[in-house]
Amino acid sequence: MEKKIITNFVHPDIEDYAEKHTSPENEVMAKLNRWTHLRMTRPRMLSGAYQGKLLEMISCMMQPSRVLEIGAYVGYSAICLAKGLKQDGLLHTIEADEELEDIITKAIADANLNDKIILHIGEALKVLPDINEMFDLVFIDADKINYINYYEQVLPMVRQGGIIILDNILWSGKVVYEQPKLDKETATLMQLNDLVQNDPRVENILLPIRDGLMICRKL
Repeated sequence: MEKKIITNFVHPDIEDYAEKHTSPENEVMAKLNRWTHLRMTRPRMLSGAYQGKLLEMISCMMQPSRVLEIGAYVGYSAICLAKGLKQDGLLHTIEADEELEDIITKAIADANLNDKIILHIGEALKVLPDINEMFDLVFIDADKINYINYYEQVLPMVRQGGIIILDNILWSGKVVYEQPKLDKETATLMQLNDLVQNDPRVENILLPIRDGLMICRKL
């Protein structure tokens, strides 16, 4: 019998309480958040205030010199991650959808981060070989079919002790609950989770925040 897919891994009341006791977005981020929900067809792709604050916190604690993001969407998560950069730090963000370029560029400008964020438009697997950097922090939130390819391609580009964060790793619970037939995205994410769990190159923790975050530290 097929099990029901879930979208909340934490009780809604607890989630609401946690969000109310988390530092709020600033005006620029709140405006981008609202604009995305009003104008974009898939606003759930936005990291949002709670997850965005977590990404910001991780970046601020690490104070990275170089950050890589695969999957910019409207630029929200890139801005969050850029807040923790060292004074001379840079963030490279890659977005495959060229129609989002103007939206991302405006969001970066509104956040006064033009000198901190470099936007690349194109397919990440083709763009990555042209980025000659060693990264302290990587955030992957793009097409799930290529998650294993992204993981394998960026791992050599991460310094020892560096962090890779993969979003949507629980995929609405589909990685746990049996389905009559696995879709390709779910199958790929299950393979990736097993790969990371058994990968001697990293240590990892899977957090049930929003749609699941896999955090890996390169050994």
